[in-house]
Amino acid sequence: MNTRALLGCGVVAGPVFVASFLLRGAVLADYDPLRHPVSSLALGPAGWVQSATFIGCGLLVVAFAVALHGPWGRLLIAVWGLSLVGAGVFVTDPVGGYPPGTPPLSGYTTSGLLHDLCAIATLLALPPACLILARRFGPAWTVYSLLTAVAFPALWILAGMGFEQNPSLVDLAGLFQRAAIITAWAWITALAVTLRHGGPRPARTGTLAGLRRPPADPAP
Repeated sequence: MNTRALLGCGVVAGPVFVASFLLRGAVLADYDPLRHPVSSLALGPAGWVQSATFIGCGLLVVAFAVALHGPWGRLLIAVWGLSLVGAGVFVTDPVGGYPPGTPPLSGYTTSGLLHDLCAIATLLALPPACLILARRFGPAWTVYSLLTAVAFPALWILAGMGFEQNPSLVDLAGLFQRAAIITAWAWITALAVTLRHGGPRPARTGTLAGLRRPPADPAP
């Protein structure tokens, strides 16, 4: 697969993932997007759709990571993608009273524990990836990457506190999580789109900082 196609994987993964959980969360009975985590969509009717979304979009991110030049950026983005795959393979435990009839907090199963460990891996992988891949870009991209590196874990922590039934956050836990997820995917997508269109050029090199550039089309 050529570099341009690999970058295309990064372009489509985020929109597909976000569209999937927004649409399913809006139509699924007894599911409240403001309270319940995205992962809980795998517990309801046709839960396989959410699991498949995790796995498919995670694999697209891994493919995208192959286009990154530089071991740390490539590794961290690949870890983020593989963590999504793991989150799809291992189904979460019920939380927040969904599915109906389950308690606000349930005990851990092996699958639920492994799912949460995969979620923690996404939290640990993306912020340093933002910092590493922002170091040689222009000022606007650097600021955006720094904001993403701060906002993503902050929103994720607020969501986690809500899912633990913190009284002041429980009613908005799902909203905080969705904001975190969209923040992360927006950065991945923006990175892939920028690279696929050539990206910013450093002053003293013909290659994109920390990344492989797609080969130019031959002249006719």
